[in-house]
Amino acid sequence: MRIGDLAAHGQVTAKTIRFYEQAGLLPAPPRTASGYREYPPQAAVRLAFIRDAQGAGLSLADIRSVLDVRDSGKAPCGHVTALIDRRLADIERRMAELRQTRTALRELARRAAATDPDTCPEGEICTILTRP
Repeated sequence: MRIGDLAAHGQVTAKTIRFYEQAGLLPAPPRTASGYREYPPQAAVRLAFIRDAQGAGLSLADIRSVLDVRDSGKAPCGHVTALIDRRLADIERRMAELRQTRTALRELARRAAATDPDTCPEGEICTILTRP
């Protein structure tokens, strides 16, 4: 199948497919005598996997590592489990950071609502953001 057909099948652009090739996610396909890329049917399966893995929040480096394990002939289940556990821990940490940021912003919003701009002292940049 040609790159346009693969792109349409995978709901991505031809540019994305070329990027995945450069990134080592899709192997470079053989070319026809006229120079067109000719992808095997397995490329569509691999492309669908890449999209699903991205949808699960895995980075391209993570996806490449899963594909490397699979390409070596091994099942990547243990590796994928470790990646998912790490991604979940990252998300939990980020959510805690966001909760702290929300709390801080709520306090700043309260201070902003109580601040009269006409009473801001000269020489100060912004009393709302300056710690009391």
